[in-house]
Amino acid sequence: MYTIIRTDSDNVDFQQLVSELDHYLAIRNGDTNDFFAQYNKIDLIKNVVMAYDGDEPIGCGAMKDFEGAAMEIKRMYVPADKRGKGIARNILTELEQWANELGYIKCILETGDDMFEAVGLYKKCNYTVIPNYGQYKNIMNSICFEKMI
Repeated sequence: MYTIIRTDSDNVDFQQLVSELDHYLAIRNGDTNDFFAQYNKIDLIKNVVMAYDGDEPIGCGAMKDFEGAAMEIKRMYVPADKRGKGIARNILTELEQWANELGYIKCILETGDDMFEAVGLYKKCNYTVIPNYGQYKNIMNSICFEKMI
């Protein structure tokens, strides 16, 4: 059994998991990683969700305001040995619920088109593919999603 908490980017456990995520993405993205990294800074993020198994951080996700009525989901990560237990889905659900409480009407996000686990998660959670937005408009290996909440 694990617990879900709401916090912000000052959370040290969040910072540690994001460091693991960044290392994973640097290997996976190769030469294109610098482009994506510039949009994934975590300083001053007010809305972070963490999952814990006791004191052990086992997953994270964050969101930030995007053009008024939308929150952009960022920094979703569950370590490989913790996947397949519904942790990411519960983190995402908590982020959506929080966004709704704050008065937002939809969540949007971007992931790599080869990030099959992430794409599967978002489709299972009723996200629909949309045209690439913002900085991702002309990035061929990006796939963007939205969900009305």
